[in-house]
Amino acid sequence: MAAAAFFASGFAALLDQVVWQRLLGLFSGADLVSATIVVAAFMAGLGAGSLAGGHLADGVGRSTALLLFAGAEIAIGLFGLASKTLYYDVLYARLGSAQLSSGLEALLLFAALLPPTFAMGLSLPLLSKALAPDVSSSAPTIGVLYGINTLGAGVGAAVTTWVLLRRLGLAGSLVVGAAVNGLCALAAVSLWFRSRRADEPRTPATAVSEPGAPRSFPGGPGRARSLPFATWVVLYGLSGFVALSLEIVWFRLLGIMAKSTAFTFGTLLAIYLIGLGVGVLLGTRAVRASRSPASTFLTLQALAAVCAGIAVAAFTAFVGDRFASSLWIYFSSPEPLDLTRALADLASTLGTRAGASTLAKVFLYSHVVGPAVLIGPAVVLMGASFPFLQKAVQTDLALLGRRVGWLQAANIAGSLVGAVLTGVFFLRVFGSPVTLKLLVAASAVFVLVAFRARPAGRSASGGAGILAAVLALTVLLMPGAARLWAKLHGTQAEKILFAEDGSGLSLFTPLSEDPGTPAVLFGNGLSQSWIPYGSGHSLLGAIPAMVHPAPREIAVIGLGSGDTLFHLAGRRETRRLTCVEIITSQKAVLVAFASRRSDEALRAILSDRRIDFIEGDGREYLRRSRRRFDVIEADALRPGSALSGNLYSVEYFELMRRHLKPGGLAVTWGATARVLKTFLRVFPHVVWIGDILIGSDTAIPFDASVIRARLNDPFSRTHYAKSKGDLARSVGEYLAAHPAAVFGPNHDRSTIRDVNTDLFPKDEFHVPQE
Repeated sequence: MAAAAFFASGFAALLDQVVWQRLLGLFSGADLVSATIVVAAFMAGLGAGSLAGGHLADGVGRSTALLLFAGAEIAIGLFGLASKTLYYDVLYARLGSAQLSSGLEALLLFAALLPPTFAMGLSLPLLSKALAPDVSSSAPTIGVLYGINTLGAGVGAAVTTWVLLRRLGLAGSLVVGAAVNGLCALAAVSLWFRSRRADEPRTPATAVSEPGAPRSFPGGPGRARSLPFATWVVLYGLSGFVALSLEIVWFRLLGIMAKSTAFTFGTLLAIYLIGLGVGVLLGTRAVRASRSPASTFLTLQALAAVCAGIAVAAFTAFVGDRFASSLWIYFSSPEPLDLTRALADLASTLGTRAGASTLAKVFLYSHVVGPAVLIGPAVVLMGASFPFLQKAVQTDLALLGRRVGWLQAANIAGSLVGAVLTGVFFLRVFGSPVTLKLLVAASAVFVLVAFRARPAGRSASGGAGILAAVLALTVLLMPGAARLWAKLHGTQAEKILFAEDGSGLSLFTPLSEDPGTPAVLFGNGLSQSWIPYGSGHSLLGAIPAMVHPAPREIAVIGLGSGDTLFHLAGRRETRRLTCVEIITSQKAVLVAFASRRSDEALRAILSDRRIDFIEGDGREYLRRSRRRFDVIEADALRPGSALSGNLYSVEYFELMRRHLKPGGLAVTWGATARVLKTFLRVFPHVVWIGDILIGSDTAIPFDASVIRARLNDPFSRTHYAKSKGDLARSVGEYLAAHPAAVFGPNHDRSTIRDVNTDLFPKDEFHVPQE
């Protein structure tokens, strides 16, 4: 029952984390800095809870520890029920538009996350104390608990992403999480009833060491030399640093591989956590027989880094047009998978036992098999090391809770530092491939300490030297940036141009000196647009710019290749354009592209003094801004891509409406029928032209003849001539093929029910239309 309870506790914790990350992202923004603050706040609470839980556990009996665990689960569940109100209704809806300093915003996030994460941190020390009867069984007991909890977390990440969010939305998922917390508490109380008589003073099974004596395994023939407990705390902090930093790099690589849909993060997190949990349980089975747990822990940590490097090197060497060809073709494709069809094909395959379709195979390779191969061996080894660490340090039952708490707190602190340094500094300065090499090299610290902690009498030039050599060879074999990114885009290194920072990877392919050859721009593995201009992005920019009588101030969310921005800038009346882009490397790669190939339209936007380029979350910028605009537009964003729901919801369209000047126009890509319904719910006046939606508080002066006349203005003709296409002809053909549908205040909106909201972004999660 204890194992089931702790599995469920991990399930609920990850459910809450996935939902809270999304809710708090609406308040603080979804850019790198804001996301890092949320992660740091989450980890700080866990670390504080682990420390407090360790001291608390050692001060109470086993049955009391069970009751305290039950109380922590109840507190987490109650907070989960209230969290939608606190995080969305208060922080976002009431304080979201306030001009808060970054320091005050970070403080609010820490304060908002501290209560539930502190309670989560209490869990492992309390349950470890409650269930470990003596020192000899402490390592296996703690290992089983940690492994089961981690498996529950992995399953929670998967189920939340693929099932709960699609069926219940954010608020409904939180109710499920609270119910699971309640079941955990009931299980703990049931266990307490069975063991309440065991809460009596007991003499530990092994003697307590004298004050000042080392509290770890003593040295001696066949035993590891002792290390101070403080050293283990530092080492496990380093382990957390390396693990979280690797996780960030892996998610960058795997997100590009899977083309970053709404399901990518949850799926990859599930694979990571399940692998970690399996590793812990495997290590738990082996730890009882270990006579040198300290050396084993250190060796496994170093081998995990070796596996991380070798997996990337092997992937880069073997995946191509001859091996795993369907995956290679998918990487080169600008489009993401049709997940609805892929899942239907997969279900059909499982039901009929027929051969899997190409679509189902690509889904399995890109979302399951590929990630499992790249990160699975490393995370299993990381997990397997945990029980050996516990056996190395748990020598006194009276200190069991505190040692669990200190080690967990140190690991979490290391993870926090890894998240900040890797996300904000290492990726920006070095990029993912070099950062990965540095992390593998840093694991040499474990080899050095393993040499110090080797069993007495063993040769100094034995396993530690071999392992150090393997680490060095692994670093040498790992691919450089150009080769790795080319592989993940199904091409060769000489055919790409890329820029990477903490916010993401931007990449052009294929390169050609011929200005007429299209070069596709990918952002985090997903195509954004291309150069030369002349696609739907051009029409999405030009038509609204021509509809407004005098668009003096324009805001556009999303840069991409600059196509939409360029075509929005074609009116002489326009004095200022504000372009906000969350993937900040996109401008850098555009500048690099312009230096290699002559393209007048691209150079025009890079040199246009009317344009302000702003890095960050466009929605968050708009919410914080006091400015109003004549035109506000989000560049075309696939409705199923990660976080796209933030730019297709009722609340986002209401935000656009509040920031329009009188007669101003809000513009979006009408990607789905649900987006049209959502748009109609907000704006009293709407013009629907093909897949372009224009909304306003006042009647929209749409007239095709006026649009054609404005396109013939000398300023506009000169501006658009830089793109080498016949824009006037393209606009005329588009308007002829898509007669405008006009909706006014009298249009019946009472039957509109199936819409996207912040709390239930249905299109993002591929929820079928009602």
